[in-house]
Amino acid sequence: MVCVEPIRNRKDIQKVEKTLSARGQRDLLLFVMGTNCGLRISDILNLNVGDVRNKTHIQIIEKKTGKFKKFPINAKLKPMLEEFTKGRLSNEPLFLSHWGHRLDRVTAYYIIRTACEKANLQEKIGTHSMRKTFGYHHYQQFKDVVILQKIFNHSSPQITLRYIGIEQDEIDYTYNNFML
Repeated sequence: MVCVEPIRNRKDIQKVEKTLSARGQRDLLLFVMGTNCGLRISDILNLNVGDVRNKTHIQIIEKKTGKFKKFPINAKLKPMLEEFTKGRLSNEPLFLSHWGHRLDRVTAYYIIRTACEKANLQEKIGTHSMRKTFGYHHYQQFKDVVILQKIFNHSSPQITLRYIGIEQDEIDYTYNNFML
């Protein structure tokens, strides 16, 4: 399994969003959900319209851990979700394939990977990059590894820092600023 990276540059995130926007509302929302919620792709794809429409919070049982998770829908996602779910049935999958079935992981990977390639990103990208991007920027904004550890259900702060790429950033920094 290839270890993917977060998208560290906000301008790169915007380039990916612009690329996805040209593909359609579904693909853009998929990426924005991933980078603004920090959910695993399996949990994003498991959402139904009723899980997000007219809600202030998203509440799920995580597929991987079986643990309950509740978090607020932020101001960027709220209007996107309202528009995207308009006129749809509550029990309908939030993300549908072109054939009307629940979007699968392979298709989601293709959507994200293709958009990142078109945006000329150099990082190793996969669907998990969205979750890591959320974590990376959350940490950069709040500098609170403990709350991020709780959000991700990690067992230690060190695991969280390594997971979101901060450990590598610090190693790179010391190498780049050390000379004999």
